[in-house]
Amino acid sequence: MSKNNFGQVRDLIMGLEADFEKFYDKQNSAAGTRVRKGMQDLKNMAQEIRKEVQDMKNSAAGTAAAPAAKAKAAPKKAAAPAAKGGKK
Repeated sequence: MSKNNFGQVRDLIMGLEADFEKFYDKQNSAAGTRVRKGMQDLKNMAQEIRKEVQDMKNSAAGTAAAPAAKAKAAPKKAAAPAAKGGKK
């Protein structure tokens, strides 16, 4: 999938508009079946888009984590010397 996902979702929803009207306004049960199928298709498309977005985020986070790992590997500053003497 790609950036065109939004267009596909929009086209699907717009294509269902007439069936929504037929079902809700005219109680056409066949239109209700088409609406249910369209909504299932929408659900599947949404799931694919969610997975794609998550995969892209994870791959971007993986490339951004490499410089951060190098920064963590830098030598640490020496600890301050312990205070001399005991409790008073």
